[in-house]
Amino acid sequence: MSIVYEVNISLQREIEAEYRDWLEKHIAEILALPGFLDAQSFDVQHSDNTGKIDICVQYRLESQSALENYFSQHAARLRADGVGKFGDRFTANRRVLINPRVFL
Repeated sequence: MSIVYEVNISLQREIEAEYRDWLEKHIAEILALPGFLDAQSFDVQHSDNTGKIDICVQYRLESQSALENYFSQHAARLRADGVGKFGDRFTANRRVLINPRVFL
């Protein structure tokens, strides 16, 4: 089974450089937690000019229990770090993707 924890971020252009620097460290901190295997970060392309930057980060985990451990032990602290640094200049939406079969 494959577990992906996805975070979709929308941020104001004026914080882009600082946010990307912070995000790189934030992803490394999450990947150091038990059960996180790897991560990919994507810039989201839009056909309109919204004035915002959208980023999608996907973390791959070894198990549902690793994700539950993240939620119960680490998520609140790590989320608060971003809010403390950037306030309301960004938003983040999250979802969990579960694939019971992996195709090669």
